Amino acid sequence: MSKMFSSVAMTNSIVLLLFSLTFLEYGLFFQRVSSLGINYGQVGDNLPPPNKVLQLLSSLNINKTRIYDTNPQVLTSFANSNIEIFVTVENEMLPSLVDPQQALQWVTSRIKPYFPATKIGGIAVGNELYTDDDSSLIGYLVPAMTSIHAALVQTGLDKYIQVSTPNSLSVLQESYPPSAGSFRPQIAGVMTQLLNFLRSTKSPFWINAYPYFAYKDSPTKIPLDYVLFNPNAGMVDPYTKYHYDNMLYAQVDAVIFAMARLGFKDIEVGVSETGWPSKGDGDEIGATVANAAVYNKNLLKRQLHGEGTPLRPNMRLDVYLFALFNEDLKPGPTSERNYGLYQPDESMAYNVGLLSSSTSSQSSTSTNSFMSITSSASTAIKEGKQRLIYLTCVYLLGIHMIIRRPY
Repeated sequence: MSKMFSSVAMTNSIVLLLFSLTFLEYGLFFQRVSSLGINYGQVGDNLPPPNKVLQLLSSLNINKTRIYDTNPQVLTSFANSNIEIFVTVENEMLPSLVDPQQALQWVTSRIKPYFPATKIGGIAVGNELYTDDDSSLIGYLVPAMTSIHAALVQTGLDKYIQVSTPNSLSVLQESYPPSAGSFRPQIAGVMTQLLNFLRSTKSPFWINAYPYFAYKDSPTKIPLDYVLFNPNAGMVDPYTKYHYDNMLYAQVDAVIFAMARLGFKDIEVGVSETGWPSKGDGDEIGATVANAAVYNKNLLKRQLHGEGTPLRPNMRLDVYLFALFNEDLKPGPTSERNYGLYQPDESMAYNVGLLSSSTSSQSSTSTNSFMSITSSASTAIKEGKQRLIYLTCVYLLGIHMIIRRPY
């Protein structure tokens, strides 16, 4: 009899361990999905109203978005939703927000009336300021960030809202190999000020990283599969021996090495923008629907697996895709107006859903609207439930056999 109880106890321990691992997997899974956001630009005259955008994001199970201002219509429409919003202070506002009283007024009028009903999780102070054509604003950046953070502290919001600034990859002097990453000498001083602020407030360093630009400039030297996350030989950093099978992770690690060179090894790096244009001018090589679909689809797969970079494999990489819509009023080359996953009428610019070909071939227009970029998340949940049911059956069968076994 004691042997039977011992066997049952051992079986219980093993199955409980399996259950724990299963539920741990669920927890990690949902964290992985939460690391994906999308940029909601509004430089267009034919975009859907914010309430329609909220419905679209909700149908896609996207729970994070970034806007490039503090549009009150958007902030009001997104109230009482599960979508976290990252708002932006426009570059031209920085000089006035250096003044602590002006910063307090900005937080009091632009943030506090909407929070917490609207889940404002971050404030981007400026955008790509260190590489902007107007270098006169650089000196205002960190003082404005400091004043805004102080205003958040004064209003009790600093525990919920981070303050940072998105940077262009052009802040780097060197990015290849990743271990050679370093900031441009002319901005090293102001970059140190920024990094000190981020460290003290435990905020991330945001980078706008576009492997597309590197490929467009050197299509004969950079393998297309390497920038699209497709299977490829990749590259090995000769100093760290880390293997990179895609350019985005190499770019992120180059930023981490650049920060380390200035003495900052403990700051998280996130990708505030990345994407691929579905259309371009004649000299914009690689700007096609096919490449855009592959890039975003493969990036989504990486996000669902909760990947980190080779340098920080255990730290999931937060990424904001660019962008939700094609925006017809954006200046510049044709590609600038064609980064969207969706057209302004809410039809797909291309499909990044991960449905099987048999399902896709049977889908109608209404089904296409339902094929979200998180469809593989549903598949993973279904498979997880099936595994849990299977383990339960194995457990019950095992207990039944042990009890019936003669001793």
